[in-house]
Amino acid sequence: MNFACMGSKASEMGAQIGTGEAGSPIGPFNGRVVLVLGFGGLLILMAFAGFDAIQALRHIQQGDESVVEEFLARSRALGQIRSDLYMSGTYIRDYLLEPDTGKADTHRSSLERLHRDMDAALLSYERLLSAEETKPFSTLTSELGEYWKIMDPVFRWNADERRQRGYLFLRDQIFSRRAAMLRISDRIASINESQLTRGKARVTEIFEQHRIRMRITAALTILLGILLAVFCIRKLLGSEREAELRYREVVTARSQLKELSARLVEAQENERRSISRELHDEVGQALSAVLVDLGNFSNALRNKDEEALPARLEEIKRNVENCVAVVRNMALLLRPSMLDDFGLVPALKWQAREFSKRTGIRVRVATEDVSEELPEEHKTCIYRVVQEALHNASRHSSAQLVRITVRQELQRILLSIQDDGSGFDPEQTRGLGLIGMEERVSYLGGVFRIESEPGHGTLIAVSLPIERQRSFEAQVT
Repeated sequence: MNFACMGSKASEMGAQIGTGEAGSPIGPFNGRVVLVLGFGGLLILMAFAGFDAIQALRHIQQGDESVVEEFLARSRALGQIRSDLYMSGTYIRDYLLEPDTGKADTHRSSLERLHRDMDAALLSYERLLSAEETKPFSTLTSELGEYWKIMDPVFRWNADERRQRGYLFLRDQIFSRRAAMLRISDRIASINESQLTRGKARVTEIFEQHRIRMRITAALTILLGILLAVFCIRKLLGSEREAELRYREVVTARSQLKELSARLVEAQENERRSISRELHDEVGQALSAVLVDLGNFSNALRNKDEEALPARLEEIKRNVENCVAVVRNMALLLRPSMLDDFGLVPALKWQAREFSKRTGIRVRVATEDVSEELPEEHKTCIYRVVQEALHNASRHSSAQLVRITVRQELQRILLSIQDDGSGFDPEQTRGLGLIGMEERVSYLGGVFRIESEPGHGTLIAVSLPIERQRSFEAQVT
């Protein structure tokens, strides 16, 4: 296996372990923000549509009322003018044809009052004039002025003059002019009606604009609602798939846990059996040999065989030393004392030397800025992971070289173990040793990664977090 390639792959895996899943975004998109903004926007659109509808209806109602009130005011003023014009003809006729002077003065007073009312009606209508009515209204005002002006000489006639000249005056002056003025007032009335029609058209235009605006708002609201519905459905389906995936993972983890528990019990029994066998075969036999040698030594003392005493004593010493060596090796396998006495790096190097002596596989250990003030659980975890990885390399990979790298950073410690063995498929093969390593790393909040392919060796990468204060104190020390 090319170790240069494996070194770059180890660095890449270390970076992936430190930052999380490779290729995954640092900050996953939060659907809650989209939901809040979406539903908030939808509510704002609905509130705006409702407020706009209320305002438009109020505007339409006000416009309609304004048009109707204006039309009624014009109609009332114009009707007053027409009525006064009719009545003026009646009063002037009664005045001219009345022989009694007292009654004639009464008709004259009524006519003057009618004149004042007509002037007031003209002023009232003038305030409501539109551009189209200005010219005919000016004509009407001028005609009415002439109409009242021609009556001035009549008021100076006596009874005989009124009787002699009254009929001709009514026929030639009053009735003809009144008919012309009525035609002008009819023209103004028609203009007033057209103004009403235009006012209604204006109200209709306002209503049409509001309807278009409402359609746009409704379309935007429906579109936003559809987008929100699609997004919510996708989120729900995604959540359902994720929940199903998590459920499957829980079921798988539970089955693996049961299997792990059974295999742990089996491993514990095997370990006890191995320790028992070692104690029986090695320690027991060595102690039995010591007992035999002590018996022979005792016999030699009783027989006063001084020549055999040194040999017996040397044999006892050799057997005791063998027994001590066996006990020491067993103790180191269970918990290496140098891990407590000298630290992590010497323990790893001792383990590498012992492994190379037993198996013939070369092991290289490289360390960088590794502090001896690491927490005990971190040192134990790294030691056991390396121990299990070396054990797997010797039993399964047929490796010739294993490279171990330990590097400490500010808030984490990185471990990588590479071998040039036969490799395997991590998805298909998951032994108790790998599960145990992963469990150790996960217990400390770390990340465990394994990468291997058949025929291309195996790479194990571990990242363990360490506290900022503790790592700082270790670097200062």
